[in-house]
Amino acid sequence: MLSENQSDADNQQERSHANGKSSETTRQSPLIDREVIKAYLFGAMHDGMIRYRDQRYRIAQKDRSWLEAIQTILHNIGYRSWIYKEGKTRNVYVLESVAPIFREGFNPYEVKNTEERIAYIRGFFDAEGGTPRDPKDKRYIQLVQKDYKKIALLASWLNELSIMTGKIHNPSKNVDPDYWRVFIRMPSINNFVCRIGSWHPRKDAIFQQWMKI
Repeated sequence: MLSENQSDADNQQERSHANGKSSETTRQSPLIDREVIKAYLFGAMHDGMIRYRDQRYRIAQKDRSWLEAIQTILHNIGYRSWIYKEGKTRNVYVLESVAPIFREGFNPYEVKNTEERIAYIRGFFDAEGGTPRDPKDKRYIQLVQKDYKKIALLASWLNELSIMTGKIHNPSKNVDPDYWRVFIRMPSINNFVCRIGSWHPRKDAIFQQWMKI
């Protein structure tokens, strides 16, 4: 674990690096309501955790570019974060932040605001969603989660947005009986891309290619 002094130094370097590489969407995030950004960050936390003894937000990813996008989002609303590689041999990067926004907590089951729901789904999708890696392959969008209640909530929100989902199912009870998946129905994929979208650079690039075809 990095010391606070190391973290501060890394933060200055990483923040500068991220500002030059993140997507147009994340650069424009100051225009977005703070509560909407908060909803996105807590949706994205399905790939992360909060260490409660010091309220440190930690998210690990092989894709550094998404961490840089999150770092830019945090920077644009006035919060610091830092990115480092975890271990010498592992191809895993970690973003950490002690931004006060994470101490506020977030309960998705109490969210009524549509834009906050959309942002939460977007963050969840960026953390736990799937698309083909090649935009020329057959299109699909999926959400996966071990919490059935959570994925059922997101499916209900999507259907209220006229983004139709398939049946929530377990791909293989033998492999993992508590692993749940739901697909976006094919006629609703363009609607998902337009209404939900992505701030994950790789997934956003896939979506942009789809919209050009």
